[in-house]
Amino acid sequence: MTPPLLNGPVLGIESSCDETAAAVLAPDGRVLAEAVLSQTEEHARFGGVVPELAARAHLVHLPGLVVRVMAEAGVAPAGLGGVAASSGPGLIGGLIVGAGFGKGMALAHGLPFVAVNHLEAHALTPRLPGLVGGGVAFPYLLLLLSGGHCQCVAVEGLGRYRRLGTTLDDAVGEAFDKAAKLLGLPWPGGPHMERLAAQGDAGRVALPRPLLGRAGCDFSFSGLKTALAQAVGKAADPADIAASFQASVAAVVADRARHALAMMQEATALVVSGGVAANGAVRTALAAVAAGAGLPLVAPPVRLCTDNAVMVAWCGIERLREGLADPLDHAPRPRWPLDEMRGTGVGS
Repeated sequence: MTPPLLNGPVLGIESSCDETAAAVLAPDGRVLAEAVLSQTEEHARFGGVVPELAARAHLVHLPGLVVRVMAEAGVAPAGLGGVAASSGPGLIGGLIVGAGFGKGMALAHGLPFVAVNHLEAHALTPRLPGLVGGGVAFPYLLLLLSGGHCQCVAVEGLGRYRRLGTTLDDAVGEAFDKAAKLLGLPWPGGPHMERLAAQGDAGRVALPRPLLGRAGCDFSFSGLKTALAQAVGKAADPADIAASFQASVAAVVADRARHALAMMQEATALVVSGGVAANGAVRTALAAVAAGAGLPLVAPPVRLCTDNAVMVAWCGIERLREGLADPLDHAPRPRWPLDEMRGTGVGS
């Protein structure tokens, strides 16, 4: 079979969790249209994402969202160069909806289909030409910080990922959500914690900084969460607790990044992606680490830190450029480790 050629814009579809998103990108990475429909209000009353409700919302809203971005981009389905859809990891119901819709479009219009690893989409976001002039060159160090993932990854090339470290318990975004719940803050907790922390003094409440200074670049946040619960029980000021918690997370993330860079001295940049990359204290701490190593810190704009379809479409473009596409019987995967894209790596 002749490898597919990228001969037109790519439609990206994202439905791995609670954001329904679609985007159309030109082959050179220009964003022609994008849209994200958040389900935060629907899930907030439950204190977290309800998978069945998320899948149903994707089913209801995705077709209209795709029609909308295609119209805004001025592209007819037959004029696309391919369709890319998140196919894992994530909530299986949502993945089935998004991947199934993408496969249907590809089949109906004779287009190549790319089953996108959601983590690879985050990993390749800094290569968007509009984000950094010409895109970040391989190899670079990625810190993937989100509600479901917390990893240090050596991004050596397309499909070549080496996991250097990961969380031993909670992901960092999950830790923020659980800490916020203990403080009586709404879900999702990260933005509310950051706002509350701005009103507090981190020096008034002593919280641990797990694994700080330890060899390697693994993470652990369960002990920090427990310590926060104890501080709440002692009736410490909530703003001071939030400030101390955020300072501890930022210090740990910076320390782990420093260790990871020592393990990957060939890195051209330090990249941070995922929802927690939107946190100002975390960005500031990582900027200091990058500067100390003589490297740029590349952090996507906030809208591209959380789940979005721009990164999915861009991942599709990168793969289609290399003649890589997937069969229409590709099955979505709720678990799909990034280093399995190559089949080898630390902690596969």
